[in-house]
Amino acid sequence: MQTVGDVKEITQQILSEMKKRIIGNDETLEIILTTMLANGHVLLEGVPGIAKSYMAATLGEVMGMDHKRIQFTPDLMPADITGSSIYNPKEQEFKFIQGPVFTNILLCDEISRAPPKTQSALLEAMQEKQVSVEGKSYSLPEPFFVIATQNPIEQVGVYPLPEAQIDRFMVKLLVSLPTFEEEVALLKSKREKFVPDVDIVTNSAEILKAQKIVEKVEISDQVINYIASLVVKTRFVPALALGGSPRASIALMTMSRARAAMKGRDYVEPDDVKALYFHVMNHRLILTPQAEVEQIPISQIIEALIKESKVIV
Repeated sequence: MQTVGDVKEITQQILSEMKKRIIGNDETLEIILTTMLANGHVLLEGVPGIAKSYMAATLGEVMGMDHKRIQFTPDLMPADITGSSIYNPKEQEFKFIQGPVFTNILLCDEISRAPPKTQSALLEAMQEKQVSVEGKSYSLPEPFFVIATQNPIEQVGVYPLPEAQIDRFMVKLLVSLPTFEEEVALLKSKREKFVPDVDIVTNSAEILKAQKIVEKVEISDQVINYIASLVVKTRFVPALALGGSPRASIALMTMSRARAAMKGRDYVEPDDVKALYFHVMNHRLILTPQAEVEQIPISQIIEALIKESKVIV
């Protein structure tokens, strides 16, 4: 893999294979892949039964990478994620046994069900690409990509992610329910008990090369100013108690580069920024109590900011 053209070709192959199994949610699949190329992590939010876990498993299969799943529960301990040291009586020493976090693609199912201590153990892995056990640090495989899911309607028995942790996710995707036509197609595939085979179209080494290419995608001063304007303005919206931080600006820039590469371009356009702005920002903005009472949607605020922000040439 040498150019953005190669990145475009391989990502189209990955998406084509995934769509053999995943009906609908084309934009969701594309942004999940964009986030991986941007070396970030994804939080998927949606009601149960809309194939959130199936998306992650299919992605790992198509990409030929090691992928694992952790079902988050209230009794899940940090060691259940990171691993622990076990005493070997034969050798009379402790040996570290790796946990499921040592993989390329990690699906964290219903992440909000685990207690804060366990969520924090995942935080280090996501941010530092390593885990620390008993004073020793262990590097995670590369690439390392977390897809976490949560249910927006459950309130009992859950531990909502704190702002500091939810901010570590590069994007939050709201997975929608299928349309009537998509539901019919899904039912027919289940009636026939038909699970399409998918081909392995890439590997870890190729994805690492693609991530390096993304880092070299050009982004002009005008587009950087546009990104900064979109993020800084969120800090002065009366309806928001908390706007975007510099991490949000960096995430938006990195995602825009990845999207440009997926489109076969070696430069970022303002449309790349616009297409990703909601997904990068929607989980980072916190409404004031008054705005919550008035039920002002975050999407309305984001749309208004896009309309009033212009690219200055």
